[in-house]
Amino acid sequence: MEVVKWIVVWGIVALVSAILGGIIASYKRRDHSAWAAWCFVFPPLLFVVALLQTNQGPRPRRPSLDQDDATAG
Repeated sequence: MEVVKWIVVWGIVALVSAILGGIIASYKRRDHSAWAAWCFVFPPLLFVVALLQTNQGPRPRRPSLDQDDATAG
């Protein structure tokens, strides 16, 4: 039963880290979805994104799927 408790604790820590990583990355003008995913997989990366400097200039933008398909073909 002790292992189940650790799995639950790890899951909660991973979810909270992903949410906070996405929020902090968005605030710092970084790719929030990538940082949220990496913080979910490896929660200590939350400290890395928190220590990064804020990007200057416009917020990064991913191309839409239509634009991505048009450039690939």
